[in-house]
This record gives sequence, C-alpha cells and structure tokens, in this order.
Amino acid sequence: MLKDVFITRASAFLPNDPVYNADLEEYLGYINGKKSRSKEIILRRNGIKERYYAVNKEGKSTHTNAEMVANAIRGLFKNDPDEITTIELLSCGTSSPDQIMPSHAVMVHGCLPETSNIEVVSPSGVCCSGMHALKYAYMSLKLGDKSKAVTSGSERIAIAMTADKYEEEIQKMQELEENPYIGFEKDFLRWMLSDGAGAFLLETEKSKEGLSLRIDWMEACSFAHKIEPCMYMGGDRLENGDFQSYKDYEPADLINKSLMSIKQDVKLLGDNIVKLGNELLLTSLKKHNINIEEVDYFLPHMSSYFFKQQIADVLAADGLSIPEEKWFTNLATKGNVGSGSIYLMVEELFNSGKLKEGDKLLLMVPESSRFSYVYAWLTVC
Repeated sequence: MLKDVFITRASAFLPNDPVYNADLEEYLGYINGKKSRSKEIILRRNGIKERYYAVNKEGKSTHTNAEMVANAIRGLFKNDPDEITTIELLSCGTSSPDQIMPSHAVMVHGCLPETSNIEVVSPSGVCCSGMHALKYAYMSLKLGDKSKAVTSGSERIAIAMTADKYEEEIQKMQELEENPYIGFEKDFLRWMLSDGAGAFLLETEKSKEGLSLRIDWMEACSFAHKIEPCMYMGGDRLENGDFQSYKDYEPADLINKSLMSIKQDVKLLGDNIVKLGNELLLTSLKKHNINIEEVDYFLPHMSSYFFKQQIADVLAADGLSIPEEKWFTNLATKGNVGSGSIYLMVEELFNSGKLKEGDKLLLMVPESSRFSYVYAWLTVC
C-alpha cells in the first residue's frame, strides 16, 4: 500500500552576512578594473536587494557547497542531534557541485560523519535538481522502501563569477583591439545568482510536535526536445546551433573563452520560460482534478521579479489567476539560489507561523537551462 509522505521539518543555511547591491563588485571584483555596464540595469529589473555569497571580499571561498548542505541538514536535528543517525536516504540536488567527481551527495554525506551507512543519490541539473532530489525521496517513502529521508537543494556559484575568472578572456579582447568588456550573456548572470542551502526532513508519519506538509503530488517535464540550450556552463553554442562540450575544445580555450563561466541566452529565456511552464501546470491541475482557486500559497521560483507580471498574465490568460496576496517569494532578501531557492521559500513560510491546517501550497520551479519544470502540491496538516 502506498504511504503518505510528509515534510516534517525544513532548515536553511546562508553563508556569511547579507551582501547588498552596492557592495556586489567588492565581492565579485571589477573585470578589467572597470565597473559593469549592465549591472544597474539588471539589478533594477531583478528586484534583488540582498543575497549571500560563500566568498569573502578577497574573493576567497568560505564554505564548500557540501559544507553548506551539511550545515542545513544539521539544522533539521538541532533539538536532537542523535536523531541524525536514523536517516535512511540522503538526496541532494545542485547545479554547482564542488567537483565533477565524486558526486555532490556523497560529499555531503562525507561532511556528516555522525550519520550511518545510507543510500545517497545526486540528481543532476540546474534549478530543478533540488526538486528532482525531493521527488526521488518522496517516491522512495511513498513506496515504503524508506521511512525517513533528507533532501536538499543548494548552490555555490559566486566563486565561479569572480573577476579573475574572466581576466584572460578580456586580455585577449584587448590584444585584438576589441571591446574589452565581458559579454552580456555572461555579465547578466553575475548579478542574478547567489549561494546557500536548504534541507527538508521527509517522513511517512506527520510530526507530533507541529505542522507538517503532506506531499500530494509532484509533476516534472522537459521541453528539451523542442528548444536548444538557453543557459549553459562547460561548453558553448556554435554558429550552426550545435552545442559543443568543453571536452572538445583545446585546453587554452577553457580560459580564453571562459568556457567554465555560466552563459544565458536572454532572448531565448524571455520567449519561452513562462509559456512552457504553464503548459505543464495546465495538464498537472487537470490530471489531479485541482481547481486553481484551492491554492492558498503560490511559491514560484523566479530568477527575477521581471518575470512576475509575465507569469501572472499567462496564468490569467489560461483562466488560472492567482491573487497577489497568495504569492510567496523571498527573492528580494535571499537572492536567486537556483536549486536551493524553493527550499529557502518553503523553509521561511513553514517556520513563519502563518500556515494553518488545510492550507494548500503550489510550488513552481522552472529551469531555463534547456526548459525543464517541476510542480508540487502540498497540504498543511
């Protein structure tokens, strides 16, 4: 018999002190000694006021991704540290692991020597990877294979956006007497992304100490068969539209073309990210016989407040209007933490005292990398 699955606790870890807009280049540095030409425009549009970086003003790392997740997980068990030994499954998603191998989740497990021998899984991806981690744990508990799991979403991206990562490329531009500024598709993301980690405890029994969130369903979908890569790292799009891996470039190109920096096709993003996500929402609500008016809290992961009105307009056009007072996001104060953002939103709302039994939460996580989406429906109980 299938079991109910509950999020019984939520925890977050944000490294260091908040970083405000005026101080961003004090942490990430000035590329070629010059102020960014696009930073102020991007910041006005994205609406982020503060975020967190796992780097200091000298551009040195203060935490690894795995360490941040381990700290978030320990926060789940702060009232009973020994309970951490009862975890049966660790499922961790990120788009910015500390290394290519070993996998992210086993490195997190290595930062938790107080745990036991457990199953560990590392879903790959970008923003959706945290939700895929959640879905794996949800299904494992649903089927009765496990009874207690921890799942996480996290990012450590600031260290990949510091000025020194682009200096060789800029030097090449100067030698060629080209414009010695970083391209917009790279500069855009320097002011959009931040660091942090969130974690959930999943159990097959609801909490005896307070409210829980029952996971009623999760739906995921990719549109990669229709659209080319939009956001990428470790490769580049060629003029003919093909995507080429960093493995197929000369070693010098890793630096000269800054292939390990993140790039974003902003036009492709704007043309597709909202409308494709709504396709999945429509089919998901129909599949589960849900009326959008049942939603009490709508938690949309957005990279920028620029997309908020677009999302609202597309929802309204499809008869799925969600009143403004039902929207919940902490993008302005936590920044865009990629796969960790939905964890940070749920954690803040879950621990806010605002929720009451019977409330319905709709989680929306889009991923612009090649247009994937995950929705989840939760009930407070």
